[in-house]
Amino acid sequence: MSRENTTRSLDSIDLAALRDPAGIFELVEVVGNGTYGQVYKGRHVKTGQLAAIKVMEVTEEEEEEIKLEINMLKSYSHHRNIATYYGAFIKKGPAGQDHQLWLVMEYCGAGSVTDLVKKTKGNCLKEDWIAYICREVLRVRNRAKHTFM
Repeated sequence: MSRENTTRSLDSIDLAALRDPAGIFELVEVVGNGTYGQVYKGRHVKTGQLAAIKVMEVTEEEEEEIKLEINMLKSYSHHRNIATYYGAFIKKGPAGQDHQLWLVMEYCGAGSVTDLVKKTKGNCLKEDWIAYICREVLRVRNRAKHTFM
């Protein structure tokens, strides 16, 4: 995506116009902490399908970074090694408080590579796990390289 296209697509995201998640998704339990907020295991209310929901406070200072993250998720979540992006929602807070942005993605119950490393408790990863992870990272990088060129 060129810089001009990125800027144009950032301008087209109106965070205030996003729907409220009430009645669509519900939070089940905290499964992790991210840079800008907590990550929850969530559930689609009608189907019961699990989802990962990243809940962030929306501040003016971080708005452009949040828009950039949404655009990256929209652009690349179709790759088999990236969690599928389902959508973004705004849970409006009381007057004087920041609103919460909910980024809803595919729930990957097995966790991340970081989770896997933490579970080894100081032991080494098995060589076949390392080989698999390296191969998949190279596939993503190779695809991204061709996309940006």
